[in-house]
Amino acid sequence: MKAGYIWKRFGGVHWRRHPWVISLAVLLTLVAVNASLQPNFFKGSVLESNFRTFVPLLLVAIGQTYVILGGGIDLSIGFIISLVNVATVQLITLSGGSAPLVVLAMLAGLLIGAAAGLVNGVCVAWFRLQPIITTFATSAIWAGLALWIMPRPGGTVPGYYYQTYAGTVLGIPTALWIMAAVCAFCLALKRTAFYTHLLAAGGNMAGAFETGIRVARVRLLSYVLAGLFAGLATLCIVGETASGDPLLGGAFTLNSISAVVLGGSSLAGGFGGALGSVFGALVLRLTDNVIFFAQVDTVYQKLLQGIIVLFALAVGGLITRRRKHYAD
Repeated sequence: MKAGYIWKRFGGVHWRRHPWVISLAVLLTLVAVNASLQPNFFKGSVLESNFRTFVPLLLVAIGQTYVILGGGIDLSIGFIISLVNVATVQLITLSGGSAPLVVLAMLAGLLIGAAAGLVNGVCVAWFRLQPIITTFATSAIWAGLALWIMPRPGGTVPGYYYQTYAGTVLGIPTALWIMAAVCAFCLALKRTAFYTHLLAAGGNMAGAFETGIRVARVRLLSYVLAGLFAGLATLCIVGETASGDPLLGGAFTLNSISAVVLGGSSLAGGFGGALGSVFGALVLRLTDNVIFFAQVDTVYQKLLQGIIVLFALAVGGLITRRRKHYAD
C-alpha cells in the first residue's frame, strides 16, 4: 500500500513528465543483453564502431521529433536521405577529390535536405494539406529524383572523407563530436521562443493561433529542421558507405517515427523531446544487434522488428492517455 502510494506520488509523476525514463530503462537492459551476447561489446573500438553506425538514425530521429512536436509527421524523410545521398556523392565525384569542392558538395547536400523540408513545410503549413498524405506524395518525388540522378548504386568518395568520419579529432571520435554539437544545438533550441511555440502549436493548434503564435511559420521551420537533420545524417552515411545508393534511405522513415514514439513523444504533438528520441533510436539499433548476435533466423527477424514497432506505438498511446489523465 505504502509502496504504491510512493510510486503514485513521486515515480508516476516523474514518468509522466519525463517519459524518456522508460526508454532509458529499456536501453540499459539492452546494453546488458548485448554485453552478454557480445563479450567485447565494451571494447573501445567496438563501442566507437557501433556508435558511428548509430549516428545517422539518431540525427534523423531528432529531426522527426521537431515535426511531430508541432503536430505533423514526415513520411518522406527517408527518401530525402536517398536524394541527398546520391546528389552529394555525384557532386563529390565530379569534384575530382578537391577538398574545397568536397566541402561545397557537403554544404550542397545540407541545402538540398533543407530545401526538401521547406517544400514539405510549405505544403503542410501554408497550404494546410494533410501531413501524412503530403509527405507520402513528396516521398515519391524525392525517390524519383534520386533514381534520376543515380539509377544504380555508384560514385566515388575520396579516402580522406570516410577516414575523417571514422577517425578522431583531438583524440575524440568524429561521430562523437558531431553528436556533441547536435546536442548543444538542441539544448540551445529548447530555450528559444520557437521551441515553446512549437509545443504550443502541437498541443493545441487553434489555441496557439488565437494567442498570436505564427503557427504556419513555426510548423514550416520544423520541416526545414527535419530536412536539415536528414541531410546531416546523409553526410554521416556517406562517411560509412563511401558511395551513393538511391534506395538506401527508405528504412529510416519508419525507424525514425518508431524512435520518436519509443522516446515518449506523443504522435498527437505538443509533448516529448529530442532526448527521448535519441534513447529510442539507440533502443532500435541495439535491438538489431541483439537479433544479430542471438543468431535469430532471418525468417523471424522481420517479425521481431514488426513487434518492436507495434510496441513503440502501444507505449506512445499509453503515455498520451496517462499524460491527459495527469493533466486533468
